[in-house]
Amino acid sequence: MRQATTTTGGHVLSADSPSDRSIDKSMRSRLGRRMLQLYAGLALYGASSALLVKAGLGLEPWNVLHQGLSELTGLSMGVVLTIVGATVLLLWIPLRQRPGLGTISNVLVIGFAMDATLAVLPEVRSLAVRVALVVAGVVLNGVATGLYIAADFGPGPRDGLMTGLHRRTGRSIRLIRTAVEITVVATGFALGGTVGIGTIVYALSIGPLAQFFLRVFAAPAASGRSTVVAAGQPERAILRP
Repeated sequence: MRQATTTTGGHVLSADSPSDRSIDKSMRSRLGRRMLQLYAGLALYGASSALLVKAGLGLEPWNVLHQGLSELTGLSMGVVLTIVGATVLLLWIPLRQRPGLGTISNVLVIGFAMDATLAVLPEVRSLAVRVALVVAGVVLNGVATGLYIAADFGPGPRDGLMTGLHRRTGRSIRLIRTAVEITVVATGFALGGTVGIGTIVYALSIGPLAQFFLRVFAAPAASGRSTVVAAGQPERAILRP
């Protein structure tokens, strides 16, 4: 027989009481919502990035690198994204970063979603349509970022790299992020990645958009965490593909 437990208010509840079952149901419901947010956000992130690729007016910093490597190797952007994500994740080992479910899922889902979306999107020639794709891609990327971060299943590989370097070097996250992203953009551009107005629009817009949608999709607070969640501070994270 399971022992009774005492609440903070002094009431004694059996482990199998209706109140306990209600709490368990609530926790399972919250976990289900967070899982849905996680995978919906990752899939939408890959799809929104594909819109920017089709627009051809400039990509997010890391996708400039992914596109450049894709041009160099002949692999699809989604496959390159997955390989780079896994490689960055290996760099967490000396930085003593701990991945969560969201970290691993980030590596596996976004690249697949990007390639799947690119496969069904037609070629676009009209400048008006390309501009519309940039706007849609950036806004949906912000939605995806809010969904993913609010799910609170651990940071993406590239964000974990930045926070790990911050702890090991003592340098500000802003400085590290700027240095890393300048490096990946310059490398990607040299390899044939697209840098343009879309890159600038993304850089200026993604922060405010992510913050807004993070508040929209924030899950209700709970007293405990799932065991599949890596401890973190999602409100400080920005999703990287």
